Amino acid sequence: MSVSVFLITPPFTQLNTPYPATAYLKGFLNTKGISAFQADFGIEVTIRIFCKKGLTELFNTIGPGHADHSENARRMITLRDNYIQTIDDVIGFLQGRNPTLAHLISKRDFLPEASRFEQLDDLVWAFGNMGTQDKAKHLATMYLEDLSDLIKECVDEHFGFSRYAEKLGRSANSFDELYESLQQEYTYIDTILISLLRERMESVQPRLVALSVPFPGNLYTSLRCGQWIKKNYPEVKVAMGGGFANTELRSLSDPRVFEFYDFITLDDGEAPLENLVAHVEGRLAESELKRTFLLKDGEVRYINNQACADYKQGQVGTPDYSDFLLDQYINAIEIINPMHSLWSDGRWNKLTMAHGCYWGKCTFCDISLDYIRLYEPVTASLICDRMEELIAQTGQNGFHFVDEAAPPALMRALALEILRRKLVVSWWTNIRFEKSFTRDLCLLLKASGCIGVSGGLEVASDRLLALIKKGITVAQVAKVNRNFTEAGIMVHAYLMYGFPTQTAQETIDSLEMVRQMFEAGILQSAFWHQFTMTAHSPVGLEPEKFKVKRVSELAGSFANNDLEHIDPTGAVHESFGYGLKKSLLNYMHGACLDFPLQKWFDFKVPKTSIAPDHIRKALEEEEYSGINPNSKIVFIGNLPDLQMVTKSKKGQQWEMAEISFQNKRGTHTIRLQEEEGKWLTKVLPSLSVDRPKQWTLQEVKADYEASGLDDFELFWDNKPMNTLFKAGLLRL
Repeated sequence: MSVSVFLITPPFTQLNTPYPATAYLKGFLNTKGISAFQADFGIEVTIRIFCKKGLTELFNTIGPGHADHSENARRMITLRDNYIQTIDDVIGFLQGRNPTLAHLISKRDFLPEASRFEQLDDLVWAFGNMGTQDKAKHLATMYLEDLSDLIKECVDEHFGFSRYAEKLGRSANSFDELYESLQQEYTYIDTILISLLRERMESVQPRLVALSVPFPGNLYTSLRCGQWIKKNYPEVKVAMGGGFANTELRSLSDPRVFEFYDFITLDDGEAPLENLVAHVEGRLAESELKRTFLLKDGEVRYINNQACADYKQGQVGTPDYSDFLLDQYINAIEIINPMHSLWSDGRWNKLTMAHGCYWGKCTFCDISLDYIRLYEPVTASLICDRMEELIAQTGQNGFHFVDEAAPPALMRALALEILRRKLVVSWWTNIRFEKSFTRDLCLLLKASGCIGVSGGLEVASDRLLALIKKGITVAQVAKVNRNFTEAGIMVHAYLMYGFPTQTAQETIDSLEMVRQMFEAGILQSAFWHQFTMTAHSPVGLEPEKFKVKRVSELAGSFANNDLEHIDPTGAVHESFGYGLKKSLLNYMHGACLDFPLQKWFDFKVPKTSIAPDHIRKALEEEEYSGINPNSKIVFIGNLPDLQMVTKSKKGQQWEMAEISFQNKRGTHTIRLQEEEGKWLTKVLPSLSVDRPKQWTLQEVKADYEASGLDDFELFWDNKPMNTLFKAGLLRL
C-alpha cells in the first residue's frame, strides 16, 4: 500500500470510540480523490499493553516487588499471575465479545483487586440501581485503573488512559521541558508506540504524515512520532494540527519544534491539508500554503494564502471511519452515573450539526478564534444523509454531535427529519440552556432518539451569568432542565468556579443552586472546573474590564493560551475545588442532599443566602408563552380511534366524541364536542410528521373555522387539547 496521507491520532484520547478529527479529514480527502489511511494509536497501544503477552512483558519489566514500591504496587506484583490470567477475558468483555462474563466479574471473586476497589465500599449501595452488565463494566474499569496506577508508579510516570504526559504539554510557554524529555531514552509506552508506528509506516508508505493533536495529553506522543519519522523516513513530511495547535500555538516562534514536524496548521484542517498534499507532491508553491507554520532560513514563518477559501460544511464530505479497529474499542464505566458514562461507554459516531457557536458571546470562551467565531449550520437533510452513511459503514447507530452548542432550530429540524426517515438512532449533544427548549420540543427530541444533553450552567449566579454574557438565568436553566428531564432526556451541566470577582458567598450560593436542582430531580450529572483565563477570550483580551490582572504580558515562544492572573476582589478560588467536587459526586448518586454545605469544606465558608425552596418556586412559576400563530403543529403519534358516546346529565342526553390514542405504553383518551372531535380526527393526518411541510397554528385555525366551527382559541386552550402532547400533538 502507498498513500498520500497517513492520518494519526497519537495516544491517548478515548478508549470507547475514535476521536473524530482524522475521520473528518479522511472523509474530506475522499471527496478530492486523495488517498489516505488513518490510525488511532491510543487504542492500539492500549490493546497491545492490556493483553496476556503485554502484561507478561510489563511484569517482567517491573521485576519482583521491593521496598521502593508502594504497598499497593507490591500487592499487584504478587498477584501478577492473576492479572495475566484474567486480562484477555476482561478486555474481551469490555469490547462486547463476552457478555456472560459479567456474572463472574460481579461476584467479586474473579478479578484481582487493588487500591481502586477501596472506594467501592462507599458506592456499593449504588449497584442496586445498576444492571449486572454495568456493574461488571464498572468493576472491570477499576481493575484497569489499578493496572494504570502500577504502570505509572513502576515504569512510566506519564501514563494515563485518556491523556499522556499532559503536564508536559499543558500550556507550556517554553518548549524547554518537553525538548529535554524528548532527548531522553524511550519510556515504556514510547517503545510500544514506536513499534506500532514502525509497522504502520512500512505497510502504509505515505508521502505525508498528519498528526492530529486535540489535547495537551496527545502532544508528547505526537512529538515522539514526528521525531522517529524524521530520523527514519527523512523523505516523508510531517504535519501537525488539531485543537491544541489551534488554541496554544498561534504565536509559535521556537525553531526547535521543527526538529519534529515540518508543518503546523491552524483551525479548520481541510484546505490547509489539501494544499500541503499539493505542496509535498510539487504541485503548489510554499507561498500558497494556508494557515501553516514552517521553518525557513532558521526562523519560524507563518504562511496564509488569503486567496484560498475554506470549504463550506456541505462540501467537506461524510466522516470516514474505515481503517479504525472499531471492534477493539473498550466500553468503560468509571463513574456510576448514566449521563457521565456516555463519554466512556458505547461506540458513538461523531458528527457536527453546525460549525462554530451560534451564540458566540461568552466572555470566558475563545470567541475570537475561527472555530468558535465562524458559525455555519448544516441542513437537517444533509446531517441525516451522513448519519445513514455512517450507520452503513460502522454498523453503529449511536451519534454524539460534538457541537460547541447545537442550535435549537436545527435540532428541531433534525428530529423531524429523523422521524420522517424512520431512523432508529440514539444521540446526544451539547446545548445552551435557553428558553427555546420548551416541553414540546424536548418531547420531539426524545422521540427522535435524543438521550442526553450537556450544557454550561457555569456559575449558578445571575450576576455572574450576566458578566459571562451567558444569556440565561438560573431560573430559566431550571425550567429547561425540567423540560428535558420530564421528556426522559438526561441532563449534564458544566459548572465553573473562580470567575473574576466571584466571592466566597457567590460560590456557596452557586453550590446551593446546584444542590437544589439535584434535589428537584432536574439535573442528573455535572462537573465543576476552575475558571482559566485564556488568551483569546474577552477576559484574556481585556482583563481590566473584569477587574483582574494578568501576571505576565510576555508571550512564550511555544504554547500560549492559559494565562496566569490575579483576582484581587474575588475569593481564594483554589481552596473551594475539593469540597465542590466531593459534594457533587455525592449529589450525582442522590446522597447527602440534606447535608449542610459547610460539611463539604475544611475551612469556614459563609452560609448560603439562597432560600431552601428557591428552585422549587422557580419551577412553580407559571409561564405564559402566548399563542404564536406561526408555531408549527406536528403530530408524531398514531392516528386515533373515534367513537360516539352518549352523555346524560339531569335528564338531558347529547353525543360526545371519544377519541382514543394508542402509544407504546398505553392508551390516552379525551372527549370533545361531537363536531370538534370529528374535525380533529380528520385534520390529524395533515399534521403528521411524515408530511414534507408542517402546518402553522394559523393554518390549523383557518381549517377549523372553514369547517364551520366557532371560537378556535377557546377550543385549542381547553383541558382535553392541553393534554394531547401525551399523545404526540406538539406545538413547536
